[in-house]
Amino acid sequence: MASDSSFDVVSKVDKQEVSNALNQAQKEIAQRYDFKGVGADVDFSGEKILMKANSEERVKAVLDVLQSKLVKRNISLKSLDAGEPFASGKEYRIEASIKEGIEQDVAKKITKLIRDEGPKGVKAQIQGDELRVTSKSRDDLQEVISMLKDFPDAALQFVNYR
Repeated sequence: MASDSSFDVVSKVDKQEVSNALNQAQKEIAQRYDFKGVGADVDFSGEKILMKANSEERVKAVLDVLQSKLVKRNISLKSLDAGEPFASGKEYRIEASIKEGIEQDVAKKITKLIRDEGPKGVKAQIQGDELRVTSKSRDDLQEVISMLKDFPDAALQFVNYR
């Protein structure tokens, strides 16, 4: 085999699926008896998801509903970055955002992991918010993919396998 084989490691989220999950969460919150009269709501404005309710427990329950809807739509909870509940006037709020792309420090961790524990001859290079992994052997690339499947810091996908 003369040329190297490669694949890209990316962290992307389907925006339409996130939107669908938010709509389902809004409908469930509007219909559930335990959310009646507590001002529970989920709003999505561009990048931020804002959850509101009149008590800390209720706003955590709203977050739980949203997380269950995301899981049902095959969106990893690793890509949901939810903050802690905070008081805002008479209500409690949680701000969350959807993380996309591999952050620089996470990309460095992945390249170090591949260098230290991966097969010899496998190279990983950071390209913006993606990683390109190359090797002469496709079997080595498969081994790297299986090694990175359970990476704890980010929801990873493997694309452009050649």
